Amino acid sequence: MDSQPAHITVQHRYINLDGLEVFLREAGPPSAPTLLLPHGYPCSSYEFRQLIPLLADRWHLIAPDFPGCGYSGTPENFRYDFDGYADFLDRLMQRLEVPRFALYLHDFGSQIGLRLAIARPQSITALVIQNGDIYEDALGPKYEPLQAYFRHPTAEAKAKLAEAVSEERFKDEFLNEVSPEVAMRIPPDLWRLHWSLMTPRRGQIAVDVIAGLKDNLDWFPRYQSYLRDHQPPTLIVWGPKDGYMPAPSARAYLRDLPKAELHLLPDGGHWLLETHLDEVARLMRDFLSRTLG
Repeated sequence: MDSQPAHITVQHRYINLDGLEVFLREAGPPSAPTLLLPHGYPCSSYEFRQLIPLLADRWHLIAPDFPGCGYSGTPENFRYDFDGYADFLDRLMQRLEVPRFALYLHDFGSQIGLRLAIARPQSITALVIQNGDIYEDALGPKYEPLQAYFRHPTAEAKAKLAEAVSEERFKDEFLNEVSPEVAMRIPPDLWRLHWSLMTPRRGQIAVDVIAGLKDNLDWFPRYQSYLRDHQPPTLIVWGPKDGYMPAPSARAYLRDLPKAELHLLPDGGHWLLETHLDEVARLMRDFLSRTLG
């Protein structure tokens, strides 16, 4: 990794976005090329806390907490689905006066980010894709319980989805399928912090978002079409020890982005920024330097 300043200041701040209290992490020169970092489930902008200082000497990074997540508010008048979250990101970037930006696509943030890209293709300068699925035929075995619900979306089946919203299941989401040796790099702060922020209302929202993944599958061809039509410069960095999104989920992107740069980190899983931070940051610095300057 090339040389960096000895210290980077990350700002942690709240802004009022049309009456919604939004928490975000921000660092780097505002005049520099921007990278927007939407988080995954069941996490928050906390997942980018270590990556941001490694890139903010040359780029401007913005990592918000989605409404109903992390330290942002949980208003009743917000649309808690993929369209609502994509619109939130759109309004946020307009409020911050950032017309063009690269996107880091991870977990459900990948589909939210791609909906934003479809709405604002002229704004997207590049993509970094890390364990974010948009190819139904390449989903891993951990998707089977969800696919069973998709086939029979009864009220009783949806009630069972609530079992996924627990501290123990959060822990399982973060450890996923990595080896015990790699799992020791993943701090328990991840599941304990995010479970401590869970309220009954947020739990209901989480169940609805999980159930909404069924409708999101219908968007997969649209995400793929966006990639095919626009060919944004793309870095794919992936942890194949992921029961939801194994290596075939990464390689599937090459169907629509044949020029994308693909890097599989063999013992990495779904949360590479916890276990393989230096490798991901090195790959990103190289890619962003060549792509954004």
